[in-house]
Amino acid sequence: MQVEIWSDVACPWCYVGKRRFERALAEFEHAEEVSVLWRSFELDPGAAPEIPGGSTELLARKYGMSLERAQEMNAQLTGVAAAEGLDYRLTEQRLGSTFDAHRLIHLARERGLQDAMKERLLRARLVEAQLVSDPDVLVRCASEVGLDEREAREVLDGERYLDEVRADERTAQELGISGVPMFVVDRRLGASGAQPPELLLELLRQGYGSASADIPQR
Repeated sequence: MQVEIWSDVACPWCYVGKRRFERALAEFEHAEEVSVLWRSFELDPGAAPEIPGGSTELLARKYGMSLERAQEMNAQLTGVAAAEGLDYRLTEQRLGSTFDAHRLIHLARERGLQDAMKERLLRARLVEAQLVSDPDVLVRCASEVGLDEREAREVLDGERYLDEVRADERTAQELGISGVPMFVVDRRLGASGAQPPELLLELLRQGYGSASADIPQR
């Protein structure tokens, strides 16, 4: 059974969702039969390498709210993340494009390190407040999870995995995915948002049950 997860390393709810999915998968009776594939999704596909200002200002502009309300929302989300063991530094975030980060996640997939790369980049952006469009930051993160530093640099200097990132994003559009995280089981069932672990566990069980139902009985 394959679970595809569309998400962005700039998305605070995606990191919360990752933790909750991990808890659900740990309780799933057939976890050893599950293949997890991280799919690319950019919250802001047209983002510059670095965007001035902080997340509070960006949130206020995006949703047309006051700075005070945006601060409250960031504080609430920081509390939710803390309950999952994540120490967010949202007000210190350095904002910018995540396109190259997604390209490295595709490289990591080919090397069997996709989940580790996804985890490292989420932590870099949301917990460490690093600029994940900075090639030096990206190469350092890649090296830390076991990728070859020279190969990571070559990817960033060229156009490798550009088509793969765009293909993921086109598929998201075709499937009607407009927000992340989005969990899709065998292209049959899906759950949008950082759902509680018990709901994600139920999604896994439903997906496994529906897949088994397609197997002819003898």
